[in-house]
Amino acid sequence: MSTVNFSIPEAIKKAFNKTFEGENKSAVLARLMQQAIEERKRQKRRAAAIETLLKVRAGAKPVSEATIRKARRKGRP
Repeated sequence: MSTVNFSIPEAIKKAFNKTFEGENKSAVLARLMQQAIEERKRQKRRAAAIETLLKVRAGAKPVSEATIRKARRKGRP
């Protein structure tokens, strides 16, 4: 196990201690840190996916509305 040292506002510390009273604070913080890590990974994956879609779209040739309507009708029973 590692030890970390963060400075946080006193109001947040008090609210955290009140909210998680009686719980293992180290476990709570570890879980919150893991959630933050996973959220950041999701953000990066979303940003990469959006970037890829924008690149694909930039290279795609325009399609007329008539062609789009025809494709929609063709795909319906």
